[in-house]
Amino acid sequence: MLDVEALTAGYGDVPVLNGIDLRVGAGELVALLGPNGAGKTTTMLALAGVIPSVGRVQFDGSPFTGPLHRRAKSGLGLITEERAVFRQLSTKTNLSLGAGGVEGALTYFPELERLLDRQAGLLSGGEQQILVLARALAAKPRLLLVDELSLGLAPMIVQRLLTALREAADAGTAVLIVEQHAQQALQVADRAYVLLRGAITLEGTGQDLSSRIDDIERTYLGGLGTV
Repeated sequence: MLDVEALTAGYGDVPVLNGIDLRVGAGELVALLGPNGAGKTTTMLALAGVIPSVGRVQFDGSPFTGPLHRRAKSGLGLITEERAVFRQLSTKTNLSLGAGGVEGALTYFPELERLLDRQAGLLSGGEQQILVLARALAAKPRLLLVDELSLGLAPMIVQRLLTALREAADAGTAVLIVEQHAQQALQVADRAYVLLRGAITLEGTGQDLSSRIDDIERTYLGGLGTV
């Protein structure tokens, strides 16, 4: 579904990605792991057309180019690390603004029904992220890019979000996630890449990398500056 070769991107004269290759198949959930500053968010923004990049990006066998809105028309869904909710509007109105509508969103997260009349800005952080993911999944994207959906959330909520993403992948969506909870991400991922200083340094199946998590965290996931 998504084929990327030699993707290079940065900000102004500052390079961040140094020609990375990755792929995500239809029905596959792939995790992109790495320390702060490795280039994970830059990768997602480049793939979504939010920032300029060079390299070959193909989606379903065709070049995947242009700005975000054009890629969205081809079936791309993007969830950024900011909680993209309209805080002054109700949960119901927030969901109705998505392509899948309220009923479509409740299919994925029925627990939102009791919150429909509540102002989105008054929801907890976990509830807001459930709202964001429900709205995105209801649109039935062919490719979903998810950047740090679970940042700062309780483990139970993280598991709920990752389970929903796994179910979306099983239904045929190609899912690429950036996730700080490496162990939990690997438990639901088909495959994973580890990004370090703008380069892919390790890749493998979720199961294989999960069995090496202590070594991976010690060797690859130490702290760097934020990018």
